[in-house]
Amino acid sequence: MKKVQFKISGMTCTACAAAIERKVNQIDGVASAVINFSTENLVVTFQKELVSSEIIVKAIESLGYGAAPIDESPAPNKPRSKGQPEYQKQILEIRNRLIISLIFTIPLFYLAMGTMIGLPVPSFLAGPQNLLINALTQLFLTLPVIYLCRHFYYNGFKALAKRIPNMDSLVAVGTSASLIYGVVVLFILAYGFSYDNMDLIHHYSHELYFESAAVILVLITLGKYFETKAKGKTSQAIEKLIALAPESARVIRDNQEVEIPIEDVQLDDRVIIRPGDRIPVDGEILSGHSSVDESLLTGESIPIEKKIGDSVICGSINKTGAFEFRATKIGNDTTLSKIIQLVEEAQSSKAPIAKIADQISRYFVPIVMGISLLSFSVWMFLGYGLSFSLSIGISVLVISCPCALGLATPTAIMVGTGKGAEKGILFKNGPSLEILGKSDTIVFDKTGTLTVGAPSVTDVILYDDSISPQKLLTLTASLEQKSEHPLSEAIVNKALHNNLELVDATEFNAFPGMGIQGKIGDLMIFAGNPKLMEQENIALGSITEDYNRLSDMGKTPLIIAWNQELKGIIGVADTIKENSLQAITQLKAMGLNVHMLTGDNERTAMAIGKTVGIDNVVANVLPHEKSHHIKNLQLQGRQVIMVGDGINDAPALAQSNVGIAIGNGTDVAIESADIILMQNDLLNIVSAIQLSKATLRNIKQNLFWAFIYNVIGIPLAAGLLFIPFGLKLNPMFAAAAMSFSSVSVVLNALSLKAFKPKLNQKYTVKDNDAISEINFSLNRSDENIENNKKAGNKMKKVLKVDQMSCQHCVKRVEDTLNAIEGIDSVLVSLEKGEVTYEATNSVDDKVVIAALTDSGYPAAFL
Repeated sequence: MKKVQFKISGMTCTACAAAIERKVNQIDGVASAVINFSTENLVVTFQKELVSSEIIVKAIESLGYGAAPIDESPAPNKPRSKGQPEYQKQILEIRNRLIISLIFTIPLFYLAMGTMIGLPVPSFLAGPQNLLINALTQLFLTLPVIYLCRHFYYNGFKALAKRIPNMDSLVAVGTSASLIYGVVVLFILAYGFSYDNMDLIHHYSHELYFESAAVILVLITLGKYFETKAKGKTSQAIEKLIALAPESARVIRDNQEVEIPIEDVQLDDRVIIRPGDRIPVDGEILSGHSSVDESLLTGESIPIEKKIGDSVICGSINKTGAFEFRATKIGNDTTLSKIIQLVEEAQSSKAPIAKIADQISRYFVPIVMGISLLSFSVWMFLGYGLSFSLSIGISVLVISCPCALGLATPTAIMVGTGKGAEKGILFKNGPSLEILGKSDTIVFDKTGTLTVGAPSVTDVILYDDSISPQKLLTLTASLEQKSEHPLSEAIVNKALHNNLELVDATEFNAFPGMGIQGKIGDLMIFAGNPKLMEQENIALGSITEDYNRLSDMGKTPLIIAWNQELKGIIGVADTIKENSLQAITQLKAMGLNVHMLTGDNERTAMAIGKTVGIDNVVANVLPHEKSHHIKNLQLQGRQVIMVGDGINDAPALAQSNVGIAIGNGTDVAIESADIILMQNDLLNIVSAIQLSKATLRNIKQNLFWAFIYNVIGIPLAAGLLFIPFGLKLNPMFAAAAMSFSSVSVVLNALSLKAFKPKLNQKYTVKDNDAISEINFSLNRSDENIENNKKAGNKMKKVLKVDQMSCQHCVKRVEDTLNAIEGIDSVLVSLEKGEVTYEATNSVDDKVVIAALTDSGYPAAFL
C-alpha cells in the first residue's frame, strides 16, 4: 500500500470535499481517501500496482477541481517552506473582494432601502418619475458585485451540471433568481412608463431585489473572510513547528567554520552551536556542554543539561554554553520533520464521529433545493404572489449551511492535535484522538514504561559500624567492575556517580546463579545471594528479615561479606519512574480499569504493582502473549489503551484500540502506536485522555449547533411562522445567518486552544519511594542508625536549601557537601528542598552554609 497526500484546489464547501472523497474511493485499488476541507489536503491510500497519482488527479479534475500530489519524494534535506501560508493568500484575496464589493453594495443598499425609511436621495433618482433611472442605477451597481463574486456562479452551476450541488449552488441559484427577477421587474417598469400605467409601476416599484442579490453575496463573502481567518488559526501549531528550524547552520568544512543553508548540511557534519542558537539538525554532542530548551518539541518546560554523548534535537534552543555536535539526522529524517509529518497526517484524518456529518452533507444540498422549490410552489398555490414566494424560496437557499456540519469535526481535530503537539503528545490520526477519550481500560507494560528500564542502586544497609556506606560501595563496585552482569553495572555506575575511586580486584571468580568473589588488598570479598554465603560458611544471622523485605519490594539484594563476616546489603532495582503512582491514581480516579503486563517474575511484578497502585497484575507473560491478553479484554467489551515502549510491546500496541508509545522507546513500538509521548512522563497520558475528551466534547457541541441552526433556520426561512405569527425571514438576514453559522463553529473549535490538563486534587498523591533511587541513604534498623550517629562523634544534620530546581542542582549540592572533609552520607531531597548529612564535630556549620551559598544555593539549618 502507498499513501500520498494531494493538495486540492477549487473547493468551496464541505459538499465539494464529500464529492471528491466519493469519487476517489470509487477508483479500483484505492483503500481509503480522506479529505480535510480545512487544510484542503486529500490523503489517499492505494495499491500502487493498480492505481497511480495521475489516475487520482484525473478523477478529481473530472469533477472540476484541481489536484496535485504533495512532493512524494522530496530532496534529502529540503527545508519546509516558511513562506506566506496559503490561507494568508486566501484571506487577502477575500478581503480585497469584500472591500470592492462593499464600495458598490453600500450605495445600492441606500438607494433601495433609503426611501422606505425617509432618507434623502439625489433628486434625479427621487420621485415616481425617476423610478426607471433609479432601477437602472441599482442594476449597474449590482453587476460589478456579481462579477467580483463570479466564482459562486462558476462553481455552483458547474457542480449542478455534474449533479453534485454544493453551497455555491445554493448561493448561485438564490442570487440568480433575485437578479433575474429584478431584470424582469425592470422591463415591467419600462413597459409601465411606455404605456403610462402608473398602477403597474407602483405595484412593482419595490420588488426589484437587486440589493438582495448584492447584499447576500457580500454577507457570504464576509462570512468566508472570518471563516478563513479562523481556520488559519487552527493550523498555527504546524506553522510554529515549521518556524523552529533555522535557515542556516555553522559547520566545520576544511577545518574552517562556515555558515551554510540548512539544506546543505550533510550527515556526520560537525555543527557549531553558540548560546542562543537554534539547533539545525539532530545530532550527538562531540565536545562542550550546555542546557537546551526542548519545550516547543517535548512540552518539557525545564531546560535539559547536555554533555558529550548526549543527543540534541532539531529546533531546540541552546541556552547557556557552547558545543559541537555531529549531524546524525537531516532533512525529513529529523525529529522535528517527523513530528510535523505526524501532526499533518493527524489533521488530515477523519474521526469516526465525522461519518454522521458526512452522510448528512451528502444529501443536504439536494434536499435543501427541494425544500426551496416546494416552499415557493406552496406559497404560490396559496396565492401570495410571485414576489413573496420567490423571497421565501431564496431565503431557504441562502440560510442553509452544509459547511457548518462539515467543519464541525475537522476543525476540532486540527486544534486538538495541534494542542497535543504543543504539549509533547503526538496523535497519529483522528480516530485515536476520539477513541482515547472513550476507552475504559488501560494496560501498562512494566519495564521502561512504569519503571526506568535500567537497574539502579536503591539501598545500602550496613551491618558493621566500623565501615562507611562509601567504603562498602567502593569495595563492592571495585569487585563488580570485573563482572558483566546488569546488576554489576548499576553498582559501578552508582559509585562513579558519587565520585568514588575504584581499585583493581584480583583472584576474581564468578559463581553462576550465586554471585562473585575477588581480592582487594588483603580482603577476600564475596558479593552474592544466600547460596553463596552458605557455600562459604558465612552465617546470615539477622539479615534474613532485611533480605526478604527488599525482595518483597521487587528489589534484588546483594549480600556483601569479607573476613567471614556480613558487612552489608546493597539493594538494586529497576526504579519506578517519577509520577508513575500519581498517573495511575489519576487514571483510576477518571474511571479507567488499570492493568499491568510484564514478562518479569510474579514476586517483582506484584511488588511494582503494589507500589504504583495497580491491582490487576499479570506476570511471566511472553511477548506474543501480551496481545492475547489485550484481545481477551476486548472480547469482554472493553475499549483498551496499551502503553509500552519496547519491541515486545509492538503486537499489543497494534492489537489495542489505542496504542501509546513512550517517545524514547524503540522505533518499532512508536511505529505500532497511535499516540506518541515525547516526554517520559506518564502524567502526559492523563493529559492526552483529558484532551481527547475535551476535543470529543467540542465536536459534539459543533455538530449540535450546526444541526440546530439548520433545523430552526430552514423552516423559519420557508415561512412556517408567517401564517400564525406574521414572521417572515428576509433573504439578506438569511444570508447573514448562514455566513456566521460556519464562523461560530470554527470559533468554538478554537476554544480548545485554551485547554489545560487538570489533576483531580482529591486524588493527588506523593510518589511512593519504596523503589526510588537513593543518594547514599542508609536503610537499616533504628538501632543501627543510632549507633552510626554516635560512631566517630558524627551527628546527623538537616539543612533547608533554596534554588534547587532539577536533578542537576541535586548533584551540585551533593558534590559541594561531599567535598567538605568530615561530611558523608549526604541525602538530598529535591521535593522537600532539604539536605540530610552526617558530619564530625570538626565541621563548622558556617563553612557548610558558605559553601552552598557560593554554589548558588542559599541554605539554613532546620
